[in-house]
Amino acid sequence: MTTAPTKHKKLIAWVDEIAALTTPDAVEWCDGSQKQYDDLVKLLLDSGVAKPLAKRPGSILFRSDPSDVARVENRTYIAAKTKEAAGPTNNWIDPVELKKTMSGLYAGCMKGRTLYVIPFSMGPVGSPIAKIGIEITDSPYVVINMMIMTRVGTKVLEHLGADGEYIPCLHSVGKPLQPGESDHGLWPCAPLDKKYIAQFPEDRAIWSYGSGYGGNALLGKKCLALRIASVMARDEGWLAEHMLILKITNPEGKVKHVAAAFPSACGKTNLAMLVPTLPGWKVETVGDDIAWMKFGADGRLYAINPEAGFFGVAPGTSMDSNPNAMHSIEKDTIFTNAALTEDGDIWWEQIGYDAPGKLIDWKGNEWVQDKGNKQQAPAAHPNARFTAKASNCPSIADNWEDPAGVPIDAFLFGGRRPSTIPLIHQATDWVHGVFMGSIVGSEITAAALDLKVGTVRRDPFAMLPFCGYHMGEYFQHWINIGKKADATKLPKIFFVNWFRKTAEGKWLWPGYGENSRVLAWVFGQCDGVSGKSVETPIGIMPTVDGISRPDGVSEADMKELLSVDVDGWKKELADIETNHYPIFKDKLPKELKEELDALRKRLG
Repeated sequence: MTTAPTKHKKLIAWVDEIAALTTPDAVEWCDGSQKQYDDLVKLLLDSGVAKPLAKRPGSILFRSDPSDVARVENRTYIAAKTKEAAGPTNNWIDPVELKKTMSGLYAGCMKGRTLYVIPFSMGPVGSPIAKIGIEITDSPYVVINMMIMTRVGTKVLEHLGADGEYIPCLHSVGKPLQPGESDHGLWPCAPLDKKYIAQFPEDRAIWSYGSGYGGNALLGKKCLALRIASVMARDEGWLAEHMLILKITNPEGKVKHVAAAFPSACGKTNLAMLVPTLPGWKVETVGDDIAWMKFGADGRLYAINPEAGFFGVAPGTSMDSNPNAMHSIEKDTIFTNAALTEDGDIWWEQIGYDAPGKLIDWKGNEWVQDKGNKQQAPAAHPNARFTAKASNCPSIADNWEDPAGVPIDAFLFGGRRPSTIPLIHQATDWVHGVFMGSIVGSEITAAALDLKVGTVRRDPFAMLPFCGYHMGEYFQHWINIGKKADATKLPKIFFVNWFRKTAEGKWLWPGYGENSRVLAWVFGQCDGVSGKSVETPIGIMPTVDGISRPDGVSEADMKELLSVDVDGWKKELADIETNHYPIFKDKLPKELKEELDALRKRLG
C-alpha cells in the first residue's frame, strides 16, 4: 500500500475501506504526470490489451469485448430513495438492496490488479463552477482516458485540502485474477447480467461494476457530469446540461456564446467544431458535450465545459464532416474499436476514403472491404470512439478554460425532423423556450427496431438518459431558473432543424458549415437587429431574406424551410398531449400545459 499524498482523512478512510473490500495487489494514487501516463500506456502495450499506432504519434488502439461496446441503459440505475424521485424516464432500483448486491460483487473483485485512485476536477481546477471527484478503478484504460477527459492529479488534491467536498466514484471491471493469471491481451469485463452503473443521488455517489467502456467506466463523464450534477444543480440553483458551447465572432469583432442541446445523431459534434462558410465569421469550440452554468454577479448565466477532452464517435467523422475533429486526433489519442491498417493507422466507415488494403477489424479479425456486399459487417464498431485532448483541437477557443466561464447569449435545441419543424424558430419568452426544450424529439429511422418508423422519439433537452431525477421536476427547475433571474439577462432560446426534406426525400438545407448562416441570424436576434424576423403562431422566425441562402438553396426552398406547417403542428401537439406529457403526470409544470393550450389556440 502506498502512502496517501493527502491529509484528507475522510478520503484516506474511504480508499482504505474500498481496498479492504476489493483486495487489490497494490494501490496507486494518480498524480496526473506525463510519466505516469506513459508508464500506464507501456503497461497496456506490454500486456497486449493496447496496440501501438505507428502513423499517429502518442496514439494507441483498444478492442473491447463484444459485450462491452456502449452505454448499457438497461443496467444503468438511479438508486434514489423512492421510485417517484427517480421519475418515469429512469431505471429505478432500491438503493439499500443495490448496495447489498454490489458490495457482494465488489468483495475481492480487484484481486490480481492495482487499485488506482484518480483525483479529478470537472472544470478548471479552482473554478467556482467546477466540482471534484475521486474515482477508484482497477482499469489502467480508465486512468489514461480520465487523464485526457478531466484534470487529474496533485493540483486537484491540493485544492481539495484536508476537508474539501468530493464525489466518490467507485469502478471495477469485475474480473479478479488468480495468482499467475493475466488477461491474455483480452479486454477485461464481467458478463452483462453482472454489469451495474449506479447513481445514488442522495449520497452524491457513483458505483460502477462490470464494464470497462466509455461512460460506464469514465465516471466523470455522464454519471457525474450529468446524472449526479443535474441533482446538485437542482438543489443549488444552477444548470448541468448535455450541451455543446460555441464562441461566435462576427465580422465586426463582436462575440457571442451559444449553448446547444441535440439528441444523438443530430450533428452535435459537427456544430461544436463548425467551420463557417460565411465570410468574416469565426466559430470556436468551448465544449462539445456538456455545459455547467451558474449565475454571475452581473445576473447572466456563465458556462464552463467541465471536461478537458473529447470522447467522440469515430464512424462518420471525416475531413468533410468535421475537419477540426480529424485534426484533433492526429496525435496523443486513444482509439477504441476502430479498425487497424497494415501500416499502423486507424480506419472506420465514412472516414472519407476507402479502406487501404487489408485491415484488422474491431473484433481482431482480418477484413477486406467488399463494396458490392451491402451485408458486410463493418470494420469499426458503429460506436467506435476517440479520446483526444481538447487543447489539440484547431478550433478551441482561447477562453475555453476561463474559470469564471463564458456568458451564454443563446440556447439552441434541435432534433432530426424531415417535416413540420422549420429550419429555426425562436421562443417568445423563457417559459415558451422551456416548452420547446421539453418537446425535443427525433424521427425514428429503420435503424431503431423497437419503434415504429416515422414516429417521434422524444428526448427532452437531449437529457432523457442523463437526468438524475424526475424529469417533470427538471422542467420545473428550468422554469424556476427563469423566475429568479432578470429576464433581460437570460439567454434567448431557439429551436433548429437542419434535417428538413422535400416530399421526394431531398435535403432542403445543406447543413455543416452552412449552419453558420443560421447562427448569424441567432447572433442578430441576440443583438436586437430589426427587420429580419416575423412573429408566427409557433414563435419568432426569420423573414425569407433574414438568412443568407447558400448555393443550391432556392427562394422556394427557403420559403419551405421557414414556413409554419399548421396541420403538421396540430399533429405534433396531439402527439405531445397523448404520448409525451402524460408520462410526467402531476409533476408536469402547469406552465407547460398552458403553453400547449396557447399554441393550439394560435394555430387556430
